[in-house]
Formats: sequence, structure tokens, C-alpha cells
Amino acid sequence: MERNAQRLGRALVVVVDDRVAQGEHEDTTGPLVTELLEEAGFIVDGSVAVAGETVEIRNALNTAVIGGVDMVITVGGTGVSPRDVTPDATSGVLDRPVPGIAEALRASGLAAGSVDAGVSRGVAGVSGSTLVVNLAGSRAAIRDGMATLTPLVTHVTEQLSGMDEAI
Repeated sequence: MERNAQRLGRALVVVVDDRVAQGEHEDTTGPLVTELLEEAGFIVDGSVAVAGETVEIRNALNTAVIGGVDMVITVGGTGVSPRDVTPDATSGVLDRPVPGIAEALRASGLAAGSVDAGVSRGVAGVSGSTLVVNLAGSRAAIRDGMATLTPLVTHVTEQLSGMDEAI
């Protein structure tokens, strides 16, 4: 497992939830994403909760990118309500979108019966050498999203790190 973790790199989880960020509600999604990332072979630097505000989300993403993590998973704020600004904030941080990942997450989520994943406006892309992916906030969307994402992430992180050129 440790060898796999070194190969996939470091990850950070950003939970976008006003109540969790203000300490009014316990975070149940961050630990789930952390567990699934570790099972996939990532070393998880931690989980950060931020309010559903564009500036806070962008600050968390920029800090992660500057900190050199290989992947950031955001959870929540991907729907259609006025407070769901995670995709908008994320788009402002990305250098290159990777729409196929977001499309795969929506398709698999909807097929699995996770309506919030199916209607998610979540985006995915690269900022510097960091892959950033938005997941819908329900536990079902997270479980299905991580199952869909894991094989894709392996390929992308190898490309971003240059490991695929050494093969």
C-alpha cells in the first residue's frame, strides 16, 4: 500500500458546507472521501471545510495547488441553488478543464440513482500540476464518484507527474 501511495501522491479534501465551516454541523463527507482516497493509494494531507463563498473556495484550492498536492477533491456546492458556487469558483482556478472526468461522474452517478450527482454542475481540471475535481455532497454521490474517479485519476496523475514518459 505504501508503494502505491507514493506513486499516486498527495491529496486534499475541501468540504464546501456553510454549517460545517461554522462548526454548527459535524463533517461526515470529508472523512468518507479521505478514507476512499487512502484506499486508492493517496496520502491525504487533510480535510478543510469552507463556506459556500467563491473567495473561500478559491483560496482553499489555490493554497492546495501552491502546497503541491497532486489532487484536490471538493465535496458539495455543485447543484443549482444560488449558494452552489463550487464549480464557478473552481473554474476560476483551473488552467485546463478536463470535461470527460466531470461527464463520467455525472453519468455514473445518475446510473447509480444518485440524482444530485446526475444534475451536478461539478467540473474537473488541472491547475498547475494538480488535478481538481468537484463531487456532489451526498454520501451516495461520493461513493459512486470515487469508484468512477479512481482509475481515471491514476492515469491523470501519472501524466501530470511525467511518470508515463518514463515507461
